[in-house]
Amino acid sequence: MSINASGWRPEAPVSGGKASPTVTGNKALMLEEALIFEIGDTETTGVDFAEAPPLQGRGWGGAVPGAGLGESPPTPSPSPEGEGSADRLAGLFRTTPIGLPGLSEPETVRHYTRLSRQNYGIDLGFFPLGSCTMKHNPRLNEKMARLPGFADIHPLQPIDSVQGALGVIHELATWLITLTGMHGVAMSPKAGAHGELCGVLAIRAALEAKGEGHRKIILVPESAHGTNPATAAFAGYQVEDIPATAEGRVDTQALIARLGPDVAGVMITNPNTCGLFERDMRTISDAVHAAGGYVYCDGANFNAIVGRVRPGDLGIDAMHINLHKTFSTPHGGGGPGSGPVVLSEALAPFGPLPFVAKQADGHFALIEEETAGDDHPHAFGRMVAFHGQMGMFTRALTYILSHGADGLRQVAEDAVLNANYILRSLDDTLDAPFGASGPCMHEALFSDNGLATGFSTIDIAKGLIDEGFHPMTMYFPLVVHGAMLIEPTETESKAAIDQFVMALRSVAERAKAGDVSLKSAPHFAPRSRLDETLAARKPVLVWKEPGLAQAAE
Repeated sequence: MSINASGWRPEAPVSGGKASPTVTGNKALMLEEALIFEIGDTETTGVDFAEAPPLQGRGWGGAVPGAGLGESPPTPSPSPEGEGSADRLAGLFRTTPIGLPGLSEPETVRHYTRLSRQNYGIDLGFFPLGSCTMKHNPRLNEKMARLPGFADIHPLQPIDSVQGALGVIHELATWLITLTGMHGVAMSPKAGAHGELCGVLAIRAALEAKGEGHRKIILVPESAHGTNPATAAFAGYQVEDIPATAEGRVDTQALIARLGPDVAGVMITNPNTCGLFERDMRTISDAVHAAGGYVYCDGANFNAIVGRVRPGDLGIDAMHINLHKTFSTPHGGGGPGSGPVVLSEALAPFGPLPFVAKQADGHFALIEEETAGDDHPHAFGRMVAFHGQMGMFTRALTYILSHGADGLRQVAEDAVLNANYILRSLDDTLDAPFGASGPCMHEALFSDNGLATGFSTIDIAKGLIDEGFHPMTMYFPLVVHGAMLIEPTETESKAAIDQFVMALRSVAERAKAGDVSLKSAPHFAPRSRLDETLAARKPVLVWKEPGLAQAAE
């Protein structure tokens, strides 16, 4: 061991000792963080001390209250109207306490920074969630979205002042139409489920235009996303399930047998939630069309086939595209999402307003109710107040232009390769119910079959938290008992996937061996395992002072 110039030499730590609990409850950089109301109170600020009792005599700091430096300044009060002082708040003075803890700025910043360090994000590690891709968001996308002219525009600006933004929307729309082989696209829907509703409403408008509004049944396969039946029901349709085959695909014969004059269409996810491509998609589409219905495809898994398959060639009439899944925009989470809907030639006339149109002189126009005229008489209405999510459009187009057509094709190829690598790396340890159905697409599916008695998917997930990974999608799709759905995306390296496989293999082997410590995992997280039933049925969402909380109980 070398010695530095000062003569100091590092010493190897002595092993075998047991760490003592810390006074603070902190564990090195894993800081124990109380609720913000427990850190401060509503009566003081972070720099206030308790009021000191009056001092007797004349010692250090012994100024008598009311005399010299010890005199407390008078509390300012609002100047009443008519006394010559302007009322800056127009009479809107607070009359009741604010009810928030009076922390200093450093205390507030530290509180939220410490909490943020307890979150798991894509910038910290691999997100194995299936069906809700958490892929890397390139920083170039963020830079482009913050450019003046994109980040600071207003939806009510004159059209001539936002030509660049409309050009971005139009170019992205052109790419989406080209990649899907469709005829038109509605850019305004704000999320995947919102896009589903847009597609179903277009189908309803098309049927009503043909005098077939009596069709009230939507068929939804078991392997479809859970939002599909919810969307159909929300739009006023009755939903009927179509079973899956033993290999995890739609039972094509059962679907065709159910078609009839009461069926408006089918909502099908392809690739489906079992991670498999629906090989009979063209057969299904032809049969639905022959029966007078329309085909809606859930495009949430378009990431697996972008650049490889054009849904329009499969007979699809409408399909939403989750920009966060396929084109790397941040996941909406109920916020800045975007779910454009591509439409076939049969449905495009019934799509919603507004949309961007390029005029003969090269300028862009925004076609709305006032400007649609007789050219678009069948548009079913609006999905949103304005035009969509500009930040997501800019990010998605940046991603597309960064990759180009050949790069987008490689996106799908690498995503599928990574998923199959995980499937084959773990199928000797975890049960892969459709492992014999051929290669999977974008996600690998496992079940809890084969674990020791009393152990289930939840124990695997909690064990993964101790290993430093966010759990995979659990208990979905419902066609697989104890499902574990893993989607690596194309943005993970082999080294990162190997580490995840090693961790999952270790946890699975512990569950198969009956390691009871898994039943109380996670052990190294900021909080231990919750009573999830109680947390779901009786969540504690509002903080109450201990005395008030006990009185309420």
